[in-house]
Amino acid sequence: MRRVYMDANATTPLLPEVVEAMRPYWMEHFGNASSIHLDGQQARRGVEQAREALAELLGCREAEVVFNSGGTEGDNTALFGLLRPGDHLITTAIEHSAVLQAAGRLAERGVEVTHLAPTVSGLIEPEAVREALRPNTRLISVMLANNETGVLQPVAEIGRIAAEAGAFFHIDAVQGAGKVAIDVAAIGCHLLSISAHKMHGPKGVGALYMRRGTPVESLIVGGSHERRRRAGTENVAGIVGLGKAAELALKSLADGTMDRVAALRDRLEAEVLRLPGTGLNGAGVSRAANTANIWFDNLEGEALVIALDLKGVAISGGSACHSGATEPSHVLMAMGVDKTRARASLRFSLLKTATEADVDYVLGVVPEAVERLRAVSPVEAGTLG
Repeated sequence: MRRVYMDANATTPLLPEVVEAMRPYWMEHFGNASSIHLDGQQARRGVEQAREALAELLGCREAEVVFNSGGTEGDNTALFGLLRPGDHLITTAIEHSAVLQAAGRLAERGVEVTHLAPTVSGLIEPEAVREALRPNTRLISVMLANNETGVLQPVAEIGRIAAEAGAFFHIDAVQGAGKVAIDVAAIGCHLLSISAHKMHGPKGVGALYMRRGTPVESLIVGGSHERRRRAGTENVAGIVGLGKAAELALKSLADGTMDRVAALRDRLEAEVLRLPGTGLNGAGVSRAANTANIWFDNLEGEALVIALDLKGVAISGGSACHSGATEPSHVLMAMGVDKTRARASLRFSLLKTATEADVDYVLGVVPEAVERLRAVSPVEAGTLG
């Protein structure tokens, strides 16, 4: 049976070029990048070449790239590393749990936290950020692209507001990196988190852009690695893989690959929305090129995920970090979607290697699965509220 993977926002497969770049660092160049002998120098060279690639992807200095274990660590470092009791944090109700749960713990420790609500389209309005400012606002944290809806936030406008207020600005760019161009200088952020496995790199490695002079206290201590900003022996092979993924991502932004993915997404979306009782979460605003979040009235979303999986199609009911959760998506609820519709909403997120044949196959199985489930489903609009 053919399988089509449309859950790229959960994770992505390694590209062959990434595997080949990593391969020598598992065997031949196995040294500790902190060692001064030849084996260590070979490992260090791989780490620094990856840092160059990340700096080019983000538009920053190489010294401002800090390698870590991924987006969650980056988000945690930004919040815990800057905020102290009495400080004020502005964030949003639609952030990833890596930000929301960190903010919750900081609130327990005396940090004041404001969660901004989005519009019905999932957009955070810059003026809402401005209105939330206080004299003690130290950090503003807003994601670039929402992991569930793909909605792109106006981070450059928010960056200008942060600069005017003298506040630090952090961006969770885990879902945006590689899908939209990023220029940290133009945005005006001080911190920005990315994760390799969302952009065809390996799991367990990521990076945090840290603007020079930003007074972030290290989350992990125990060594002088990463200029004393993140202790721990470097995951050299993983970092090399992230660097190669960043290099390929930059290329795909320039060569029309993401435009092709957007066209495939738009075609998929348009055809699925021809089905009765469907609609788009995040309509009318800019979204990441690969993401569509669609609701299907009169059925349970989880049942459709399972039905499509049995037909060879992998999609998601929302964030992979909440797989199996009984509560509806906090993102959709914050957008004003009722519980029934939120539970009936599914995310289609395309790989950048997606093809017309992939879309054809998905469009061939979705209508039949929806019709069959609706025929046997007791769910009606409003009954699960």
